[in-house]
This record gives sequence, C-alpha cells and structure tokens, in this order.
Amino acid sequence: MTLTDEDLIHQMAQGQQEALRELHRRYAPYLYSMGRRMLRDQGDTESCVQDAFLNAWKAAGRYDISLASVKTWLVTIAHRRFLQALRDRPDMTLPIEEWDAPTPAADPTDALLAQKAVQVLDAGERHLVELAYYRGHSHAEVADLTGLPLGTVKTRLRAALARMKTHLGGD
Repeated sequence: MTLTDEDLIHQMAQGQQEALRELHRRYAPYLYSMGRRMLRDQGDTESCVQDAFLNAWKAAGRYDISLASVKTWLVTIAHRRFLQALRDRPDMTLPIEEWDAPTPAADPTDALLAQKAVQVLDAGERHLVELAYYRGHSHAEVADLTGLPLGTVKTRLRAALARMKTHLGGD
C-alpha cells in the first residue's frame, strides 16, 4: 500500500526517517528543478533543497493539511530557502524571461505553464512579481525600490497573481 503524502508527514513528525526519504524521492526532483531556474547554480540548489527537507523534517509536527497540500508546503519551504540564497548574493539577478527556462531535470509542462502565466502580465506587473518572488524582496522593499505606496504594491501583486492563476485555469 502506498502511503499518502499526509501519512508521510505524520510519520516524519513521529521521527520516522524512511518517511522523509520517501518524500524526498517524490519531490526532490521538482524542487531541484525549481531551484535551478531561480539560482542557476547546482551547488547552491542542492544545498537549498537539502535545507528545505531538513526544515520540513523539523516542522513536520506543525504541518496543517487545512492550509496547504504537502507539495505546496514543501514548495513554500524550498522557495523561501531559494530566496534566502538569492539575498545572500545580492548581485544575482535573473531576468523574468529566464525564470522558466527548462533545466535537464525540469518538468517541461511546468516550464510551459510558467511561461504562459508570465506572458499575461504587463511589464509593470512582471517587474513587481520579479522583485517580490524571484529576487526575494518584501512588499515594503518593493515599495521602496519602485517608489510606489506599499498598499499599491500589495494590490498590484495580488492582482498580478490572480491574473496568472485565472489564465492557468486555477481555482
């Protein structure tokens, strides 16, 4: 019988290392692909993915199924770690057009979906999304960098993400 992701998280919370190994087997390729697109460095990506799974191991007892799926939870943990790696090297910039460039381990479907989602944004929205989600700036930092009021940044980011989600047929 194959265990669900939620079963594996519960087992991780009980200290069962095999559950962590299984989640790693299921999701490390996806997270690695995501990290390579953001970081463009194999060593940094590997380190961040390892850190993400270590953080998931430590936080397994706090996982709440009502807030997110296990995949979404892991992606969030990894994304935060990738953003921290970018903050640690402030000279690193990645043009928005390259966010979704496929890597050898990338799922081509994910890359195509990312391309489609980004294409629906105008240049201003793309810039805000880039600053907030791929360069790791807080909303307040984005406001400072762009000269926009904080409330405007939040509203425009929310609208941009909603447009992307709608374009992709998200609920």
